[in-house]
Amino acid sequence: MGITAAFMVPHPPLIVPDVGKGEERKIADTIAAYQEIGKRIGKQKPETIVLISPHQIMYADYFHISPGKGAKGDMGQFRAGKVKFEVSYDTAFVEELCRLADMEGFPAGTMGEREKKLDHGTMVPLYFVEQYWKEYQLVRIGLSGLPLARHYELGQCIQKAAEILDRKVVLIGSGDLSHRLKEDGPYGYREEGPVYDSRIMDVMKRAAFGELLEFSEDFCEKAGECGHRSFTIMAGALDKTKVEAEALSYEGPFGVGYGICSFVPCGMDSERNFKEQYEEKEKKRILEQRENEDAYVRLARRAIEEYVRSGRRTEVPEELPEEMYERKAGVFVSIKKEGQLRGCIGTIRAVRESIAEEIIENAISASTRDTRFRPVEPAELEKLVISVDVLGDMEPIESLEELDVKKYGVVVTKGHKRGLLLPNLEGVDTVEEQVAIAKSKAGIGRTEKAELERFEVVRHH
Repeated sequence: MGITAAFMVPHPPLIVPDVGKGEERKIADTIAAYQEIGKRIGKQKPETIVLISPHQIMYADYFHISPGKGAKGDMGQFRAGKVKFEVSYDTAFVEELCRLADMEGFPAGTMGEREKKLDHGTMVPLYFVEQYWKEYQLVRIGLSGLPLARHYELGQCIQKAAEILDRKVVLIGSGDLSHRLKEDGPYGYREEGPVYDSRIMDVMKRAAFGELLEFSEDFCEKAGECGHRSFTIMAGALDKTKVEAEALSYEGPFGVGYGICSFVPCGMDSERNFKEQYEEKEKKRILEQRENEDAYVRLARRAIEEYVRSGRRTEVPEELPEEMYERKAGVFVSIKKEGQLRGCIGTIRAVRESIAEEIIENAISASTRDTRFRPVEPAELEKLVISVDVLGDMEPIESLEELDVKKYGVVVTKGHKRGLLLPNLEGVDTVEEQVAIAKSKAGIGRTEKAELERFEVVRHH
């Protein structure tokens, strides 16, 4: 049978009457749509429900699948302990999904469970499902900090497992939309919030799943979204599948967006291979970008590629701009892959005889010695986006008013503790944020006084 339906749903606890105590009436459209989803699942009578929850255990580089025979949960943390759930897990499905992940070298499995109890991202959807259908087994899966394309791949694994086991499966992608729709909302207001909600509802009502992969990490973070990765896994589970899509409701009266959409498979469609299309587009974009790289970035890339492939340190080549031989300066080399940082190492002041040597050494370090990441592997090289920042002289300053988050980088110093943050970084929009992050990197308390220096940067892409 495979996947017979998929649903995008929110999970506000107050939608449960015992929690909302009347407040749920303000999202009547969401409740009506949820009831409709429950009825549709009741008619489907699925053997297995695969539920993706952002509030399940989440790791940076691993997808957690709940192990064991089952789990319990209640709404006690929302002062409604009488609302209880007990589910049985589809152990055969979990076993098959883990087997497929192992076979493909995909980072997913049942290791690392820290909390067995059901989370509210799981329980809220089940509250409506169980009004119409209880004879199901559950597969509960969390998200990761990995790129969106990896979430789509997990969906593809779910699709394969459902087909191999010939299960009648319904998939639920649980997740709220933006949490930044109103000043009095849980995270205040940001202009990206309403933009995200409008954009995601448009994408989902058209089932234009390839566009999910094009949302930048920075934009999603600023929008304060909750469910984007859940929806991307769901999209992967419908890979190469023609679907009938329907947007049932959208509301956001509490400053959080709640969207409900339904997707019913109706045959195969090889042209809906969205991950392959995205990767081809990304490959073309990176190739075009590489063709336009200047001498600074070309040298950094050459140093990275030679060291990763052979372990050899590249020599300073001829025919570089004179400044790279004659000038000394601090240099930062940053590496990104699929929109996420993959390594960044630099020097505040010059420690080598030229900018060229500084670039070579810091490029090698960024790709192999940044302790936050495993060393870059040869297979990754063609996917890397590299930038080189050449730092100007440090200038002591007395107050934050002398900083400009777009123009100046900042160095904070307290005793032997020192932290640096470059200017014009994605997601860093205020001087206060810039200084706070620099202090955090140095191990200096947010309210502790620190000496400040600013510097300008020439950024090479």
